[in-house]
Amino acid sequence: MVLIWTQYDSTMQTKLGATGQIGEELARALKQNFTSNIRVVSRTPKKINDTDTTMSADLLNAQQTMDAVADSEIVYLTAGLPMDTQRWIREWPVIMTNVIDACAFHKAKLVYFDNTYMYPQTATPQTEETPFRPHGDKGRIRGAITEQLLRAMHENRLEAVICRAPEFYGPGKTQSITNMLVIEPLKAGKKPKVFLRDDTKRTLIYTPDASRAMALIATHRMPMARPGTCRATTTARPTEHSSSLPHRR
Repeated sequence: MVLIWTQYDSTMQTKLGATGQIGEELARALKQNFTSNIRVVSRTPKKINDTDTTMSADLLNAQQTMDAVADSEIVYLTAGLPMDTQRWIREWPVIMTNVIDACAFHKAKLVYFDNTYMYPQTATPQTEETPFRPHGDKGRIRGAITEQLLRAMHENRLEAVICRAPEFYGPGKTQSITNMLVIEPLKAGKKPKVFLRDDTKRTLIYTPDASRAMALIATHRMPMARPGTCRATTTARPTEHSSSLPHRR
């Protein structure tokens, strides 16, 4: 991946969800290459760069989300929830509704950092035309909130782009299954905690690269020619029997 920076400005860029690996790497990429005017938003926000401003907000609260987005040129939704299926079902639609409403009201561009849970768990390469065929409730809820955003885009309520990446590896807080069970043990000189067959296919992306790509897309490629999805890479999921790694539920 080759990323070329050609712009640095002072427009307000706001990150909703700032404590995860993507949120932190995104703040660094924005500061290094695009802007020092970064607002970091979470329930307990902390600066990543010394020039960041922080705001405490609960994205489940419509007014707090509205206040967090005010005066922003670009908003990044990089928030995450614990791996609790029922909590995902309850909270993700509320978060997406609040963020869409806030960005539409303030005319802020939205960059939604998504995953691949809604896609078929097969080894077939995925493209923008791959249909949603989720496996389990987590995949179904992620597919539903993505469709919610796509409808708002098609209705011209807001300008938005969906950045979707496969499994991560890399430094910092990266907590992918492969990172935890294979890469980290190998780095420590230990045996991996799970073994993959020779025909296993897994596509990974380096966490800082995913964040830098998202910053570049947001700053230089919006508005998009049409509502759609941008990927940091084309992904291929393992086939059902090609890996002993657990499937998501």
